[in-house]
Amino acid sequence: MPRAADDPPVVPRADAARPAGHLPADHPEVRLGRIGVLLVNLGTPEAPTTRAVRRYLAEFLWDRRVVEIPRVIWWLILHGVILRTRPAKSAHAYGQVWTAEGSPLAAITARQAAALQVRLGGAGQVGWAMRYGQPSVAAELARLKTAGCDRILVAPLYPQYSAATTASAMDAVGVALGAMRWQPALRTLPPYYDDPAHIAALATDITRQLAALAFVPEVLLLSFHGMPLRTLHLGDPYHCHCRKTARLLAAALAPRWPGLRIEVSFQSRFGRAQWLEPATDAVLAAEAGKGTRRLAMAAPGFAADCLETLEELAIRGQEQFVAAGGQSFAALACLNDGAAGMAMLEGLVRRELAGWTG
Repeated sequence: MPRAADDPPVVPRADAARPAGHLPADHPEVRLGRIGVLLVNLGTPEAPTTRAVRRYLAEFLWDRRVVEIPRVIWWLILHGVILRTRPAKSAHAYGQVWTAEGSPLAAITARQAAALQVRLGGAGQVGWAMRYGQPSVAAELARLKTAGCDRILVAPLYPQYSAATTASAMDAVGVALGAMRWQPALRTLPPYYDDPAHIAALATDITRQLAALAFVPEVLLLSFHGMPLRTLHLGDPYHCHCRKTARLLAAALAPRWPGLRIEVSFQSRFGRAQWLEPATDAVLAAEAGKGTRRLAMAAPGFAADCLETLEELAIRGQEQFVAAGGQSFAALACLNDGAAGMAMLEGLVRRELAGWTG
């Protein structure tokens, strides 16, 4: 077989027996035998600028999994209205949470990948990608394959399954595979919304953060990302997964926090369609209105902090709660690359790699 121009120089598997003279001297060697792990999260613009956000939103909002209305109608709305007005507002929001490392979501996901690499050692090579933006799923799959990973575990970092998140990530994987002549074998990390390791990690980390607050909250509001209500009627299990995560987490927290009332809400409504309820902003106002003065929020549907947790919840959420009469407010961090979250992720990944690793 002729060698493609972009085929890398590589080494053979250590266990490949090659009798002398079996291959010609100029035969290209091929990397084989390594195991890869690809962490995938939603995405982020490359900069908190209107131009970068417009480019990101154009990719994100054109995904058929994200917006499921007829393409012609949606193209007119997207390019005629949304991409003309929303990028500047979103860029301002990103600017409020941007860090010296860049996008919080990208920086945290990179740290998660680095921490997982340390934990796995030589059991696998870890990479990370964004479904929308950079580094892309296709580029990272190709990089792992080039490095000799002929078996790759794709790990969408979405605890609860949704077609708009998990399925979309796997769509990107499918497109990438379609461009490969020699494809790696793949496995996929299942949704882990009710996995005991996930619930235990959430309970441990939330307990740690609650104990460190300067006040004792009356209410812990668990805010999940919203989805259009029609997705539930179409068979998407996301709403049920969120509710089960919340139920199991409440039970795990009850022994340590018996007086803490736990509520559930859904954030980030967009457009005129009916979304999953109750809405987070409405719950914040209603809680303050009925006398709740001390409230904490957690986002157990996010594996890493991002615009939706750092700006929408931590900044705007506090403003909404205080404006309605609340006094003490705290937005808790996601699991991120903390000890509890990384121990959980390592456990999930090692379990899915069973049979591939010794």
